Amino acid sequence: MPRASHDQGHAPCPPFLKALPAVVALLGLFLLWEFYVRLSGISPTALPAPSHVLAQTWHNREALWDNLRPTLRATLFGFSLSLAAAFLPSVAVDFSPTLRRALFPVFIISQTIPLVAIAPLVVLWFGFGLMPKILLVALVTFFPMLVALVEGYAATEKEIEELLASMGASRWKRFLLARLPSALPYFFAGLRISITYAVVGAIFAEYAGAAKGLGIYILNAKNNFRPDLVLAAVFVSSALTLVLFAGTILAQRLLTPWIGSSGRWR
Repeated sequence: MPRASHDQGHAPCPPFLKALPAVVALLGLFLLWEFYVRLSGISPTALPAPSHVLAQTWHNREALWDNLRPTLRATLFGFSLSLAAAFLPSVAVDFSPTLRRALFPVFIISQTIPLVAIAPLVVLWFGFGLMPKILLVALVTFFPMLVALVEGYAATEKEIEELLASMGASRWKRFLLARLPSALPYFFAGLRISITYAVVGAIFAEYAGAAKGLGIYILNAKNNFRPDLVLAAVFVSSALTLVLFAGTILAQRLLTPWIGSSGRWR
């Protein structure tokens, strides 16, 4: 049976206090960056100050937003595809050890293929539309979720399964009632890891061929020797990643309120 956390007697820490150390660290990093640029006299074409980057981000907000939308679409559609691509094989390999031994090496090999090598081929096969970006994002993000789910199934306590088996539950029923709930903390941990890769995968896919997107915006800014605009797009992509990461945490709290954000059962 899932064990209750020993921290139940302690009052929960407010979210803003949990985020305070990270906010302080980021502000400190930006201040050091700002002071270094101002005091060292380094050229803005080499390293612009963060204040200048933020000003350019606001000044070019319409162009950044216009390029953010296709990146966001590719990220969300690709991530949705990777959920199905991870869940269905995870169930198959959990039910069949033979399939696990046969398919896991293939999944591992798929992660060793350099994205820089496969991206142009995917664009060549599927064109310059949304589909190649979706496929590349799915390729980058499905494996952490697959491994997390498989490990979660394996973490099911044997006593629960033995109890269900003694009550006449079928293998599928034991999976739904015991193994799948046990995998939920692992699944959401894999989800948080994968979502951080999704935006990077979408941007890199745009490098290989796209009309719009943050990847194309960064590429054009680099070719025009505008590091401030490159960093502005990086800021936007980082903010997008943080928002999506927070979304996975919110989804976990809404869908599995009995599991704490640390993955422990309440």
